[in-house]
Parts: sequence; C-alpha cells; structure tokens
Amino acid sequence: MTASSGLDTADPAGPELLRSVFRRHAAGVAVITAQGARPVGFTATSLTSVAAAPPLVSFGVGTGSSSWPVLAEAEHVGVHILGEHQRELAATFARSGADRFGAATGWRPGPHGVPLLEGVLAWMVCRVVARVPAGDHRLVLAEAVAGDPTGTGRPLLYHQGGFNALRD
Repeated sequence: MTASSGLDTADPAGPELLRSVFRRHAAGVAVITAQGARPVGFTATSLTSVAAAPPLVSFGVGTGSSSWPVLAEAEHVGVHILGEHQRELAATFARSGADRFGAATGWRPGPHGVPLLEGVLAWMVCRVVARVPAGDHRLVLAEAVAGDPTGTGRPLLYHQGGFNALRD
C-alpha cells in the first residue's frame, strides 16, 4: 500500500482502473462520422493530433460499436470539434441505439461524401491511412484533406462522466 493513495500498486491494472483514472482527465469532445450504406457516427474523447506534416490525427473506436463495420471499410471520415452549446448532440452520438442522423441533427454531405455536422467549432475530412489493433478497439490514423476551423464558440469538454464547458 502506498501511504498517499491507499492503493496496492502491486495489483494488476484493469478496465475499472483505467476508467476511474480517465474520469479525472478532461478531454475535448469530437464526433467522428463516415458514410456507408447509411451514415454512421459516434462521440469520441480520444481524438489526438499526431503530426503536422503530413497533417495526421488519431482516434479510438470500439470494434463492438455499431459504427465499426462502416469505419472498418471507410476511406474517409469526418472529424467534428463540438462546442459547449452541443451537449445534446454529443449525448445523441454517444447513446447506443439513438437516431444519430435523424431530423434533430443538422448535417449535409461533405467532401468524399462524408457526413458533416452543422454548427460545430471546426471540422475536417480525413483519409484513413491505418487501423491499428488495440485491445477491443482500433486506433484509426487519418490524414486531413479538407476542413473548416472557423466555427465560433467555446469547446465542449468531457469530465467525470459528463459534458462540461470551460471556466475562466
């Protein structure tokens, strides 16, 4: 046992430890979209800038998710940075079984047929360059080919199991 935490550091780490630690990590909220026979999308807090040249991003997606079969084959994906005014949109894309592209969701086809969400802070269309196995997920690496960073507002954050706004 460590004196400061009360945790036995010799215990093997597992899924609950990872979840508990990352509940304390504030992360930006993105929605990833792709077009197959139907549009798909999911809320992601794992979006990361990987490299500037070429412009690469990464995100994780569960292989058991309803979006995975389309993402497994998609050549291009949409990456959307959500604003603090889009909590309900984030919740819709995070909820299993939700009608993510229903009437309540403003979207349009973008470059390469990728679904683009309206009202976001920024978006990119990215060409998938790799899908790397990572446990029950795949880490997707994608290169930006188009985008618009000109949306207005403040970013939406995910922290302690809920969607939050920045505070000054």
